[in-house]
Amino acid sequence: MSEPSPATTPDNLRICVVGDELVAGMGDPRALGWVGRVMARTPAEPPALVVPLAVPHETTTALSARWETEADRRFAPPPADNRLVIGLGSSDLTRDVSLARSRLNLANMLDAAAVKRVGTFVVGPPPRPDIDGARIAELSNAFADVCLRRRVPYVETYAPLRTHDQWLSDVASGDGVRPAQAGYGLLAWLVLHNGWHDWLGVDAE
Repeated sequence: MSEPSPATTPDNLRICVVGDELVAGMGDPRALGWVGRVMARTPAEPPALVVPLAVPHETTTALSARWETEADRRFAPPPADNRLVIGLGSSDLTRDVSLARSRLNLANMLDAAAVKRVGTFVVGPPPRPDIDGARIAELSNAFADVCLRRRVPYVETYAPLRTHDQWLSDVASGDGVRPAQAGYGLLAWLVLHNGWHDWLGVDAE
């Protein structure tokens, strides 16, 4: 019996999610993070193959250097529907990466994905109590501008969470930097209500 073509395989939709420890769900006692929660609310038939590719505390410089090699190994050949989700954190601000370099790193990733005809979706950095909020806002605005210029969906997480009581208390109850269960739930809600289903072409539950 011959093997099925890529168009009929059950993992026709493949989503690689790259980013730092937030993509990995670090600190979540349920081990779901925002990625697991989003996919649990994403109806698809057949279900998508989702591959989180996270490196804790990674800068956009390191991310832009590795994502293509790692994702290419997981993507299926045409006509499979390969997608890339980029979860951005704030490590650029703690590792002295300039704002211009941060912008360029994201731009290079989006442009390379476009050449490969890989659809992209970007999630911005949420608040962190150990980093000045104005700096995170500036970084998030820069990322949003890069995405806007390329018509790539961007989920702003800093602005809606910076004074959110549940987010602040959840971070404080954990390691003081990253969210726990409730915080990841809030991140997932923001993703689900900011273009996620439209981007995938599926109906919301």
